[in-house]
Amino acid sequence: MSDKDWTDLHVERWREHWIDVDFDDDVEAIVTRIARLARYLKGTVATALVETGLQDFEYDTLHALMIRDTPGVASPTELAEVLKVSAAGMTGRLDGLERAGWVQRAPSPEDRRRVIVEVTKAGVDVWRRTQGGRGAQEADLVEALTQRERELLNRLLRKLSLRAESE
Repeated sequence: MSDKDWTDLHVERWREHWIDVDFDDDVEAIVTRIARLARYLKGTVATALVETGLQDFEYDTLHALMIRDTPGVASPTELAEVLKVSAAGMTGRLDGLERAGWVQRAPSPEDRRRVIVEVTKAGVDVWRRTQGGRGAQEADLVEALTQRERELLNRLLRKLSLRAESE
């Protein structure tokens, strides 16, 4: 059995096509592996969504609500900004989530002219079930690494993230 993965074979195939261009095997392998892992992780979310019956936009909205500094509470404008959707798009999302019983809208206690969105117990439950399914698949993937390797990989990925975020 070979220790080569799909990316190793990809780099070997493509190296010959880039004779006239500066082709760095390591750069190509790193970027390709990150992209393939991102697709895999997107698939873990898709699988969890199928199991819970959520649509991706419903999950994205519940997730944005739940991972805030004020978990489960936000204004529609704050959610629209985080999710990069229009005000009309956010209204449509919230209408559907409210019909499903996963969120409720109420006047803001600080300013009755404003509306706040709060996740309901049913919304928390469906979000947690989705997170649980997704988390189990992610944990299974990372189990391939020792604790020391996890810490190293985390530090290296943080460096790349900080570089990307600074640009």
